[in-house]
Amino acid sequence: MTVIRAGDGLYVDLLGPVGVRAGDVSRPVSGLRRKAVLAVLALHPGEVVSTDRLIDVVWNGDPPASAANALQHHVSYLRRAVGSPDAIASRPSGYVLDLPADRVDVVRAERHVRTARAATEPAEAARHAAAALDLWRGDPLLDVAADGWLAAQAGRLAELRLDANEALAEARLALGEPATVIADLERLAARYPLRERLHGQLMLALYRGGRQAEALEVFQRLRRAMVGELGLDPGPEVRDRAAAILRRDPALDASAAPRNGGGPWIPPAQLPFAVGSFTGRAAELAQLDGVMGEAAGLAAVVGTAGVGKTTLAVHWAHRVAGRFPDGQIFVDLRGFDPDGPARDPAEVTRELLETLGVPTTRIPAGAAAQTALYRSLLAGRRVLVVLDNAGDSAQVRPLLPGSRSAFVLVTSRVELTALVAGAGARPVRLDVLNRSDAQRLLADRLGAARLAAEPDAVDEMVRRCAGLPLALVVAAARAAVRPGFPLAAFAAELREETRALDALSGGDDGTDVRAVLCWSVRALGGEAARLLRWIALHPETDFGVTVAASLAGRPVDGVAGPLAELTGANLVDERAVGRYSVHALLRAYAAELSLRLDPAADRAAAERRLFDHYLATACAAARRLEPFVPAIDVPVPADGVTVCRFETAEAALAWFAAERIAVLGVLRRAHERGFDGHAWRLARAVSGYLVRSGYWADQEWTHETALRAARRTGDRVGAAHAHSGLGFGLVLSGRFPAAGPHLDRAAALFEELGDVDNLIDVRVRQTLLYDRQDRLDDALRAAGSAYDLAASVYDLVPPTGPAGSGSAAGVRSRLLNVLGWCHVRLGDHRTAIRYTEEAVAIAGEDANWLAGALDTLGAAHAGLGDWTPAIAYFERAIALNRVAGDRTCEAESLLRLGDAYSATGGHDAAVEAWRAAASLFETLKHPGAERARALLGAYSGR
Repeated sequence: MTVIRAGDGLYVDLLGPVGVRAGDVSRPVSGLRRKAVLAVLALHPGEVVSTDRLIDVVWNGDPPASAANALQHHVSYLRRAVGSPDAIASRPSGYVLDLPADRVDVVRAERHVRTARAATEPAEAARHAAAALDLWRGDPLLDVAADGWLAAQAGRLAELRLDANEALAEARLALGEPATVIADLERLAARYPLRERLHGQLMLALYRGGRQAEALEVFQRLRRAMVGELGLDPGPEVRDRAAAILRRDPALDASAAPRNGGGPWIPPAQLPFAVGSFTGRAAELAQLDGVMGEAAGLAAVVGTAGVGKTTLAVHWAHRVAGRFPDGQIFVDLRGFDPDGPARDPAEVTRELLETLGVPTTRIPAGAAAQTALYRSLLAGRRVLVVLDNAGDSAQVRPLLPGSRSAFVLVTSRVELTALVAGAGARPVRLDVLNRSDAQRLLADRLGAARLAAEPDAVDEMVRRCAGLPLALVVAAARAAVRPGFPLAAFAAELREETRALDALSGGDDGTDVRAVLCWSVRALGGEAARLLRWIALHPETDFGVTVAASLAGRPVDGVAGPLAELTGANLVDERAVGRYSVHALLRAYAAELSLRLDPAADRAAAERRLFDHYLATACAAARRLEPFVPAIDVPVPADGVTVCRFETAEAALAWFAAERIAVLGVLRRAHERGFDGHAWRLARAVSGYLVRSGYWADQEWTHETALRAARRTGDRVGAAHAHSGLGFGLVLSGRFPAAGPHLDRAAALFEELGDVDNLIDVRVRQTLLYDRQDRLDDALRAAGSAYDLAASVYDLVPPTGPAGSGSAAGVRSRLLNVLGWCHVRLGDHRTAIRYTEEAVAIAGEDANWLAGALDTLGAAHAGLGDWTPAIAYFERAIALNRVAGDRTCEAESLLRLGDAYSATGGHDAAVEAWRAAASLFETLKHPGAERARALLGAYSGR
């Protein structure tokens, strides 16, 4: 084989079947994956493409474990096939196609099209456009464009071909050769029935060819197609051309003088129509006002799809238009557009020059020269430039004026970090609307009276739209055009997750929530897109990085890149370090995608990892929070699951606080999916946190679900724990008659199972039930029974004997405190002190048991009138309960502390303690709030 060096006549062809040529000799490349590797490298000529990126694209986001090895073999094959070992060079992070850029036909075609667009002479433009079209040999990337990133590139190249056709038609029309382009334009118009510019060119060509009626029929066909498909009329440029053809306007003749022939500066006024009833956004408008007052001259409004960036930008621009007497320019950069790729900055610059009155014959060739002229024209002028829907920072930079007398406002779905860093743009982040602003938006569009008639339906519409302005606007529009329909009917549509996105379509891509979300999602790389679909399996919108890692089956650092891409695209919001949220409607759309794209087995495996993560982590947090509560057996987590570990009780409390809603959602989902063992174990794990934090309704619901789960599988262990937790929740909420049977059943089951540790726990809960019912003798018997059971297992000495050590000491401390409290209630305060002093002595540093024992000790001293030690014990108990996060016990100790201060004449301190107790009790919806308020009321009457 003849060896060809990298620079010696080697060409890569992508505008048709993927192939390689050495001069005029074609060198075959076999295998779709090999062609895909070649295509990806050729689309980045001279740039290093990372191994991860190649694998992701070539295997479309679903690589086998052997992908890295297979990629090496593909590269080796390609080097042999092209006969040039140096053509594909290895780099530490990946590979690079080491060829001059113009050896790739795509690069040459792009250069010809740019030159054609920038040419000042029609003949030059025609020559370059034709040269570009000559490079096509069929549909671009024909062999490898089935789906994924390469399919998107094929779409981009198809758009490039269409641009070349339009440039050629424009040039030949300018040369007075309409007959030469009519056939091609008719063929393209049939293929692209909604492309306005193409149809406008065909109309002009037919008119100049003496075929006025046919030109007008082209317009009517376009109008029918657009109304039928999009619900929209053609834009003003095509409509104006049709009107000019109808009246035989002389300006349509090829010999007519070009427009913008020079003369005085005419300030452009291009701002789109502004929404009449703009709602909220006071803070963001103030931010923009502030930026305008600075020397920066550049602001970037960023936020997720449908959040109202363009609406805000246009509203603000109209509001400050008077500050820019030299004009207001508006350009849609189409960074996220359903009909094609983002606009080329060079094309936009040429358009801006025409807007600013530069005759086409005086527009210089070359993008750099055009940018220089654009900046020269704006120098010193007070012009507002709105660059809407930017795809990235690179698209914006060439369009920035050189003078700070002009002000530029950019909107984008991505972060534009490079623009902030490099050009000093001031970012203005746009989030969803809060509840009151969302309701005001609906009221502005539907009328306050209609909303007042159905407040519940309005609340649900706001909640289901999740504050996304586009969703709210579409929902309001649907209700506005059906004034006789109750709002409850529209709320019901949104309630059904499978129908919500269908109900949020305004009839075209710009007002269809699903379509708008699609434009953002399709711009993602395969790995980020897949992670977004996995995140949709989570039942809630907030999640931590370890959840994302477990769903993906990768370590935490393995999801850092995809999460960064998702946050950079404003599809996921990093609310705090390691904590993320995804919009509810985006989650619904991602769930649709997952159902369509992901194999059922992969989805099931990801969901199992989610359940395992929450169960294992919740159990780890529970063990740290309540080390003396008997542990439960937990299944070994699946491979790829990340389990959190907790060094302190505070860290465990923080995790439960952040994940409580998610834990409940996962518990519900696990039960729905038949993971009943996960369901009851999750209820058991979260119980301690729910109880101490006052979430008693959650305690009841979780254990009712746990009981159904255990009964469905006949799991007696699960049923015993569910009865115990449910009974305890009912005791705490004051539903004593309902609590007793559950605690009795739990005791019977644990006894049958021989589980003495958990039977002790149930006896303690029965003690609390009897205490709340003022059955004090029964309470003392239950407490004594619990102690006797513990003695039989832990070889405990009698309650008045010497202390033990280790776990036995912890169990004994708890039970001595329970006995001590029973004696406080019975009025035997000295016995209570004897028990609880010993409980304090052996509790060690454990805040759980020590706080309870100190509170009991304080109550016993208070019963004897020893107020000074009582106050000291209550204050220590309160401090420890705060550490342990036990709000119920903290409130009860505060109440007793207030009583103690009141008894000693410290009325101000008493009021302070009672107020704190009342606030906590009210937050917990605890009956103690009534007594606290009564004490405060009695004091205020003095």
